[in-house]
Amino acid sequence: MTTTRRLVYFEEWMDPVGPEMAAGIAATEVVRLDQRADPDTLWPVLAAAHGYQLRPSTETLKIFYPNAEFLGRCPELLAVASAGAGYDMVDVDALTEAGVLLFNQTGANSESVAQHVLAMMLTLSKQLIQSDRAIRREARDWTRWDYTGREVTGKTVGIVGLGNIGRRVAQLSAALFGMRVLAYDPYITDADFAERGAERMTDLTEMFAAADFISINCPLTAETRGMIGAAQFAAMPRHAYFITTARGGIHDEAALAEVLAADGIAGAGLDVFEAEPPAHDHPLVQFDNVIVSPHNAGVTVDCNHNMAVSAAGQWAEVFAGKRPRNLVNPDAWEAFLGRYHARFGADAAE
Repeated sequence: MTTTRRLVYFEEWMDPVGPEMAAGIAATEVVRLDQRADPDTLWPVLAAAHGYQLRPSTETLKIFYPNAEFLGRCPELLAVASAGAGYDMVDVDALTEAGVLLFNQTGANSESVAQHVLAMMLTLSKQLIQSDRAIRREARDWTRWDYTGREVTGKTVGIVGLGNIGRRVAQLSAALFGMRVLAYDPYITDADFAERGAERMTDLTEMFAAADFISINCPLTAETRGMIGAAQFAAMPRHAYFITTARGGIHDEAALAEVLAADGIAGAGLDVFEAEPPAHDHPLVQFDNVIVSPHNAGVTVDCNHNMAVSAAGQWAEVFAGKRPRNLVNPDAWEAFLGRYHARFGADAAE
């Protein structure tokens, strides 16, 4: 039995304020690890850890992904925190079965990601990338009329996932550009749709057919993997744009490349891919009407700070025996209570 709460992380948090705040939590020891170190020196430290603060999946070696094998080597672990809102690198079922809590930083990145969506909307509709590339080329086989854009004013945006990010996309689109907002989200109520300023769509393909812009803002889960494919892309109007800042794997990349090659849609904005970063010769980066970014929609100075503060605040809750506000797996709570008492000799409390 110990009174010290040990929290480990690899290399860095999203912002230095995270470990600084965590170090100020009562009876907490914060340990920084380096993934490049000898694993034989890392595993004993991880085995004694009560908390594990994740880095993003693209910056974490797979041997340190929280899954059943990892948990078997970390018997003291009580909770895991994702770096941001997503947690597709985590085996949630394994954590729940072991009584290990998982919490994320949902909401902390909503402003930055929503602004990225709007930036892609504007860049695509105004053909900014195409005209920039043309001006930089030596050839002058074009005129400015070749890059005639469209306004987004009064257009229709269809949002998949009306959570923290999706609702902010809805708010900004409506407030700034007077856009009509449609949304598909089977997990919230009609009252939620009304409060978040969106018209409820119950058929995903029908929404794709009705929108000028599609924005993907849902998490990658077993249910959403491969949810968007050829049928949805085929339904889109030829002048429409597809934008995703969610996760690779939700949409079928080959199907998107096919519809773009056939001029079936006007273009796409892609912040995420199944394999990141995508290869330089990936089919989707060959199109002039596709803009890409390296999964950095939520990587801003402001967002990094907000996510680090969110995580540190929730670690204070967990180490005090309280339920973190963004608990992903509430079914683990009862088992967590017993584990917490066994390790610290104190009862956790709601």
